Amino acid sequence: MTIEITRASTIDGADEILSDGALAFVEALHHRFDARRHELLEARRVRRDRIAAGGTLDFLPETRAIREGDWRVASAPDALLDRRVEMTGPAAPAKMAINALNSEARVWLADLEDASSPHWNNVVGGVKNLRDAALGTLAFTSPAGKVYALRTDVRRPTVVTRPRGWHLPEHNVLVDGVPGSAALVDFGLHFFHTAQLLIDNGHGPYYYLPKLESHLEARLWNEVFVFAQEQLGIPQGTVRATVLIETIPAAFEMDEILYELRDHASGLNAGRWDYLFSLIKVFRDAGPEFVLPDRASVVMTAPFMRAYTELLVKTCHRRGAFAMGGMAAVVPNRSDLEVTRAAFEKVRADKTREANDGFDGSWVAHPDLVPVCREVFDAVLGDRPNQLEKQRPEVEVTAAELLDVASAHGEVTEAGLHGNLYVAVAYTAVWLSGNGAVAIHNLMEDAATAEISRSQVWQQLRNGVVFADTDRAITPELVRTVLAEEVERLRGEVDPERFARYYEPAAELIADICLSEEYVDFLTLPAYELLESER
Repeated sequence: MTIEITRASTIDGADEILSDGALAFVEALHHRFDARRHELLEARRVRRDRIAAGGTLDFLPETRAIREGDWRVASAPDALLDRRVEMTGPAAPAKMAINALNSEARVWLADLEDASSPHWNNVVGGVKNLRDAALGTLAFTSPAGKVYALRTDVRRPTVVTRPRGWHLPEHNVLVDGVPGSAALVDFGLHFFHTAQLLIDNGHGPYYYLPKLESHLEARLWNEVFVFAQEQLGIPQGTVRATVLIETIPAAFEMDEILYELRDHASGLNAGRWDYLFSLIKVFRDAGPEFVLPDRASVVMTAPFMRAYTELLVKTCHRRGAFAMGGMAAVVPNRSDLEVTRAAFEKVRADKTREANDGFDGSWVAHPDLVPVCREVFDAVLGDRPNQLEKQRPEVEVTAAELLDVASAHGEVTEAGLHGNLYVAVAYTAVWLSGNGAVAIHNLMEDAATAEISRSQVWQQLRNGVVFADTDRAITPELVRTVLAEEVERLRGEVDPERFARYYEPAAELIADICLSEEYVDFLTLPAYELLESER
């Protein structure tokens, strides 16, 4: 074989996950599809350069016939008909996977991407947990002796797994001497070990596809699915995929993305946080009209966000696909009743808007929020499993409406700069330590929200923003000063050893990418290099 694992995993049973058969399958995926992946990543760069030179985004004239055509995606399998509550969270560690599977949500989004850190043990352990969950044997005993096991008295959620995006490498897997595609490694190992088990359970190999920027990238995933099913003797059409519409280019190609995946499509999801990150990234040097207010001020009722979500519902239901709502970032705190009350109130309002708009279900990031989301969707759905019949013919969305960032109400403040730098450093430090999602000040932060935070700082510098609350212009010197203040604040909140090991390098990284002349496309790329270099 020309595939090589460069780092040993200390996960018990890692040799089963990294078996010769599984690695041969991953290698075959790379030989068949990795060159095309690189071509599509280059196409992203070319489009970005065109926008930087004064271009924009619009609906594609060459695919107009698809948008206007009369076609539908494949009918949903029974296990995916009712998705009113989806619990999101990492597939590793085992404790979190078990809690998600015991949450009484309809679906568990088992995340190998934004809610996970790509430590090799997380990659291998996540796939092993998903295999053991399919076997019904997943269990964990804490160092204190507490036993975590799968409940047998409830209907367990249907598992939908999210592999990493097309842009990410997997440095611990070399194929022909070069790092593999994280997406193909995640998908290949998961599909090899779980596809038949899931089918035997009455479910199937179901996936969330992140970070897509075009229908051609969706076409590549469809080709991967066809090949994988053929290679392992799985009936064609068994795989089902829900695509996260979490990049601004993808918002202009919703119909086309569903069309490319139509035999394997399940729906689209409004990935709101990465969507905001993408808006900043794509139009970062397009002028002050694309500068968003403070992150906390950008709400889903902003006209440009309403245009995005309403177009998603209309597109999905016209094609027989499910429209899935996004994740409210607030989380409860079991030791603070007031924080919990406020979290429930905000989540209930967010999910009520989505349910009334026609979404078929939505995400939560904490088990305590599952009943809140379920209550809201129960009230709208009643005995129906979904709202596919809600067609939304009155919705007409233009390119200008999708790009009307100036319609977001709110201000850019120096207080927001403090918050952005605090979150960017704190999250990156936690990510380097091996965790991909963490509650910070009662908000669930993951890679997407950290990307917004550091990107806003870069964009504000690029545009010389003047802060509304202090009347001071942002400068590199001010960013360095505020960053130093927030780092000192963090120093007082964590133990010294942990601070030196994770927070200091995180702060240096955030300083580098916020103050760099060139914008770094993904925070997780240099962070991954740092993670690998120091282990």
